[in-house]
Amino acid sequence: PLKITGMRAYTHEVDKREVVLDMNICYDGDADIDAEIKPPIVAGVKGLQFKGMMRVILEPLIGQAPLVGGVTFFFIRRPTLQINWTGMTNLLDSPAFSSLSEETIMDIISSMMVLPNRMCIPLIDQVKVDQMRFPLPRGVVRVHLVEARNLVPKDTFMMGMVKGKSDPYAVLRVGNSQFKTKTIKENLNPRWTNEVYEFVVHEAPGQELDLELFDEDTDKDDFLGRHILDLGDVKKEKELDKWFPLTDIPSGEVHMRLQWLSLHTDQSLLNETTDGCACAMLAVYLDNASDLPKDNSEFTHNQKQGKHSKEAKLTKRVAEPNTLVEMSIRDHVQKSKVAYASNNPVWEEGFTFFVHSIKNEQLTVEVKEHEKKNVLGVLTIPLSRLFNVSNMTLEQPFLLERSGATSQIKLKATLRVLTIEKPEPEPILEPPPQPKPAQSAPGGKPPAPPSGSGTPSAAAATPSRAALPVSPLNGEYDGQRRGSFLGTSGRRTAPDTPMMRRYDSHSLLSDNSIASSRFDLSEGGSYPKEVLNHQGTFGEIHLTVRYTTLRKRLVVLVNSCKDLITCNENGTDSYVRLYLLPDQSWRHRMRTQVKKRNINPTFNEKFEFNVSQEEALTRKLDIAVKNNRMFHSRERKEIGMVLIDLANLDLMKGVTDWFELSLPGLKKSN
Repeated sequence: PLKITGMRAYTHEVDKREVVLDMNICYDGDADIDAEIKPPIVAGVKGLQFKGMMRVILEPLIGQAPLVGGVTFFFIRRPTLQINWTGMTNLLDSPAFSSLSEETIMDIISSMMVLPNRMCIPLIDQVKVDQMRFPLPRGVVRVHLVEARNLVPKDTFMMGMVKGKSDPYAVLRVGNSQFKTKTIKENLNPRWTNEVYEFVVHEAPGQELDLELFDEDTDKDDFLGRHILDLGDVKKEKELDKWFPLTDIPSGEVHMRLQWLSLHTDQSLLNETTDGCACAMLAVYLDNASDLPKDNSEFTHNQKQGKHSKEAKLTKRVAEPNTLVEMSIRDHVQKSKVAYASNNPVWEEGFTFFVHSIKNEQLTVEVKEHEKKNVLGVLTIPLSRLFNVSNMTLEQPFLLERSGATSQIKLKATLRVLTIEKPEPEPILEPPPQPKPAQSAPGGKPPAPPSGSGTPSAAAATPSRAALPVSPLNGEYDGQRRGSFLGTSGRRTAPDTPMMRRYDSHSLLSDNSIASSRFDLSEGGSYPKEVLNHQGTFGEIHLTVRYTTLRKRLVVLVNSCKDLITCNENGTDSYVRLYLLPDQSWRHRMRTQVKKRNINPTFNEKFEFNVSQEEALTRKLDIAVKNNRMFHSRERKEIGMVLIDLANLDLMKGVTDWFELSLPGLKKSN
């Protein structure tokens, strides 16, 4: 039987209304097939092996049976196939023919089930098959190939006794898209200029950039190494600029800069350049055509004057046409599959194009006969028309020119502006303030000693744990982080149970917890005026924190926020950043997706930390709600913070509650 040898379920990388599974499948079958082609010729198959990774997407999740609206499954990469031929066909087992036969079969499978092709099964009527089979891509990756170093010399002299250099070039692949760079002659540390490539990404994580380096030779090119990068890493980091090690080779590295481009409908984000990079992407779903002429004689010869009706009746009957569609933007041409023997052909295929000038480019669609290449109809759509319609999308039947009177083609064209996603600047880490002797402050006022103390202490100089009734509140910190989760008017009161009690963010802080590094503060950064002028509280964040013993993970669910500071006239573009202290390096940083124009955003995102239960109780959870749209580059992005000491939580039972947000240095007002 078919075996599933491994499975992975994605969590925070995907939308919360879908379940995404990757399954490694293997079929090592004992098939025994004999076919009598024509006596005495007998052919057959004695066993076959099929391996690949299948992605299964269950979406959308619904609140009633069958719980999911549809099932989509496909292979991200081409599977492998090995066939043991028998009879006359065992000739195909020879090296010259086996790859040819199996590649032909894999081409057929790929046309059905390898990205961007998908198999889809809708389970409810509200789900459209075309949206399942051809959703918009996740984004676009722009790859700058910069240089390589320490490559292996492959050109040798004097029977290999003298090592020379190599003539390297690179091949980059994502799915079915492939590019080859120019060759750099005799160089083990080559540098490329203007080698920039763009790839449409349908699934991230999952799809990979496969880069291979070769030494160009007159006979056979020598392998110099490869690097495979999951494009989900680029989507997560927004930009990667680093050296990547080459594998399957003794030495070598390659330097690439990769950028993630998101798809938008905001016209103001359009940025057309002259450097050859795309400014937009066009996705076309080709559905079907209707009432096509059988050949071009129907709309040419029959229109000639003087053709007698009797002569028209005696005209030789023409079979239904075999048709395909050619789509092009400038010199980039893509072809559909062939629909045989029908003047109402159905294709149901998706295509993507990169756009460099919306004003000057247009989509040209030609319906052609497969064998004769005669044009049966033409459609032209200026991209400027798409740019100005609602949602930048046209979905309708279009009348064909140079075709029959009622000939139509149905398609959906969607234009999206490409925008480079910028990574957040890495926080500037500052040491916590050190205790100082009493002296005049820059403003001329000496620091006030804490109540009941005659001399300044370390607790006064370093903000300390704030105020539950069991702990005296440090006066200096009181001015920075006011607010409590205990009985504020107008706020929902949690049930009086250990699981749902409310927590004061101050009570969960330790002596060194207000180090500026915890809050990603920029040196000398100040709050924008929208934050400084804010009247009222800083809002709340709804969290679930629990520990799962089976998987040995600390799980944090960022559910939602409410009553955030309004940072612009449309609301706030907010996201949530998390650290599990003391880990606060860039690679330990976790964050949600950005929710735009909403002061009550819903995130529903889950984050997991690989720590033991004992260790989790010694950690603190540092959470900041940030404004994604900066007012000025030097201004701080925080609009609310909370620090949670996990030792105070019942992690085994789990805690779900609202936590009040505050900002250091600012007071909430009633």
